[in-house]
Amino acid sequence: MYYLQAVILSIVEGLTEFLPVSSTGHLVLTSKLLNIAQTDFVKSFEIIIQLGSIFAIIFLYRETISKNREVWKKIITAFIPTAIIGFLLYKIIKTLFLGNSTITLFALFIGGLLLILLEKIHKEKDHHNDSMEKISFKNAFLIGLFQSISVIPGVSRSAATIIPALMLGTKRKTAVEFSFLLAIPTMFAASLLDILKSNFSFTPYEYSILIVGFIGSFVVAIFAVKFLLNFIKNHTFIPFGIYRIILAIIFGLFMLKY
Repeated sequence: MYYLQAVILSIVEGLTEFLPVSSTGHLVLTSKLLNIAQTDFVKSFEIIIQLGSIFAIIFLYRETISKNREVWKKIITAFIPTAIIGFLLYKIIKTLFLGNSTITLFALFIGGLLLILLEKIHKEKDHHNDSMEKISFKNAFLIGLFQSISVIPGVSRSAATIIPALMLGTKRKTAVEFSFLLAIPTMFAASLLDILKSNFSFTPYEYSILIVGFIGSFVVAIFAVKFLLNFIKNHTFIPFGIYRIILAIIFGLFMLKY
């Protein structure tokens, strides 16, 4: 992998990590477009650079993170199912799921349909939960259970947490922010597990590539988070659903051709 490719992938990661469009899916498809072979390092790179996006959340929500213990109790509760499933299925995820364009495209397409369907049947009510503190432990656990599905590339961790939160009576902005914070332990754990499994066997050049990816995703994610929060004030997630479907079709045709 070259530095330019690392920059491109970091931009893609930063833009898509918190949007309900699947950052991992976009990284897989972008790597295919750039003819980047899905080596063990590239797969690790696609996992570890997500830390840059996570640090963007830590930066933007530093006050909530440092002061609100009640929210953290809910976040940890939601994190538990994904932690267990991610640890138990690590080898399957990395060898079978990551880098699999077919699985990614199917997940993107189906996820897009589900987003559109949700918005067609879901109506936000005044009495719906407008605070992360008010999310019950039961609902937090259920949201985390749904998040575990996002080990499949193309599913979108963001969508897998936002959709159940909305279905459980959480207002859109609250659901999105809960998804943001839930990403912190989830992606830290995923990155740490991958680093430990690799036995820190990266070369100095590979470490420099990881640093470039980290910085790029951090900067871009800050703007992406602010965009999403402003977007959902007056819009639904239907445009993201349509985008996912179109992207899956375009890349599907591309794969058939080549």
